[in-house]
Amino acid sequence: MGWVTAILTSGPARKALGLILAAATVALFIVNLRRAGERAGRATERLNARERNDAIHRQMLEAASRRPADRNALVGRLRDGRF
Repeated sequence: MGWVTAILTSGPARKALGLILAAATVALFIVNLRRAGERAGRATERLNARERNDAIHRQMLEAASRRPADRNALVGRLRDGRF
C-alpha cells in the first residue's frame, strides 16, 4: 500500500489524476445536460398532446351545447335546413 501512496503523491501522477477527475466531471455534466434536454423534450411533447386533446374536447363540448334538445327540435331544424 505504501507504493500506491508514493505514486499518487508524486507530481506527474497527481497532475494526471486531477486531469482524469476533471474530464470525468465534464463528461458527467454533459450526460446530465443531455438527460435534462430529453426530459424537457418529452414534457413538451406531452404538453402539446394535452393541448390538442383539450382543443378537441372543447370542440366536442361546443358541438354538444348546440345540439337539439329533443326529437321535435331536431325535426324542426331538419325542416328548416339548419342541420
